[in-house]
Amino acid sequence: MSAVAGEGRALVYRGPGELRVEPWEPPAPGPGDALVRVEACGICGTDLKIWSGSHGDYPDGTVRVPGHEIVGTVVAAGPDTGLEAGQRVFVAPNIGCGRCEQCRAGRSNLCPDGECFGLTRDGGFATHVVAGADVIAQGNLLPLPDDADPAATSLVEPLACVLRGQRPCRIGPGDVVLIMGAGPIGILHLLAARTRGPRRIVVSEPSADRRDQAAALGADLVVDPAATPLRDVFGDGGPDVVLVAAPAPAAQVEALEVAAPGGRINFFAGLPRGTTVELDTNLVHYKELVVTGTTSCTADDCREALELTLGGAVSTAPLVTARHPLEDAAAAFAAARSGTALKVVIEP
Repeated sequence: MSAVAGEGRALVYRGPGELRVEPWEPPAPGPGDALVRVEACGICGTDLKIWSGSHGDYPDGTVRVPGHEIVGTVVAAGPDTGLEAGQRVFVAPNIGCGRCEQCRAGRSNLCPDGECFGLTRDGGFATHVVAGADVIAQGNLLPLPDDADPAATSLVEPLACVLRGQRPCRIGPGDVVLIMGAGPIGILHLLAARTRGPRRIVVSEPSADRRDQAAALGADLVVDPAATPLRDVFGDGGPDVVLVAAPAPAAQVEALEVAAPGGRINFFAGLPRGTTVELDTNLVHYKELVVTGTTSCTADDCREALELTLGGAVSTAPLVTARHPLEDAAAAFAAARSGTALKVVIEP
C-alpha cells in the first residue's frame, strides 16, 4: 500500500491559537494498517482546549493534527486486516495497550499507556488518517452502512462517552432525571436518558437558545438556573439522577444539594486543570448518594452508541448545526467557540 500522494491536507496545530490548513501526507500504512479517507470529524470541547493551548497532550512544541470524532471510508488496507477498499467505518478513537490491568478489565479508556486519535496521534481534521494494526486488532474500526450520514455519525463518539457516564446511574422507569447544561453533551444526555424510560427529564441551562433546543428535543421541563433555584423546581423531593454536563464547580456543589436521597450523580464535565471544589460530603453520607465520574469511552461504548443511532433509538442529526469544509476550519472553530451552535462538523 502507499499513501495518496499529492492530495493530502490537514488542520495542523502549531501552537496556542494556531491551527493551519496545510499540505499534509499521512505516513504510508504498513501491511497490518489501513488508510482511511475522512468524510467527517466533529469539533468538541477537547479540540477547543487544544486550540487554546491548554490541553496536557499538546505541550509546547507539539505539531499534530487534532480531531477524534472520525467517520470515513477505507482507501487501502493490508491483507491481514480483514478490511476492503470502499468500506465505510466509524473510528473509535481510544486505543489501549491491551495488556495492562485496566485494559484487561475492559477499561481501555483508563489505560496508563493509552493513545488516542487527535490527542497522541494525528487525528481526523485531515483528508486521510492511518489506522494502525493495533487499532484494527482491538476492533476500533466499526463498519457503517452506505447510507449513514457521516456528520451525524461522527457524534457516535460523544454519545459513547455519555453512555459510559450514565451507566452507573442506572436510569430506569419512574426516575426523575436532572441534566445540568444543555450544550451538545447535555443534549446527548437528554436523548440517551430518554431511551431508558424515565418519568421526567428536567434540563437546567442559563442560555435561552439552548433551553429552547432542549425543549424541542424532548425535555419535559427546562429551567433557567439564574432565575429559578432548582430547590424550587423539585420542592421537598429531588431528582433520582443528576448528570452534570456543565464544567462549573457550582453545578457540582448544587448536584449534591438537590439530589434525592439515594440519588445517583455523574460528574461528566471536567473542570479546568487545578480547579478545586469544596463539597459537603455529609450530603453524600446522610443521603446515601452515589457520586461517579467519567472520562472518554471505549470501543465497546462506541459500538453501543452506534447501535442506538443506526437503530433509530437516538437521532444525532438534529445536533449538527454547521458543516464546514477543511479549508473553512477557522470559521468552523469560531462557530464552535461561540456557544450558539450545538455541533460543528468539519467535512474534509
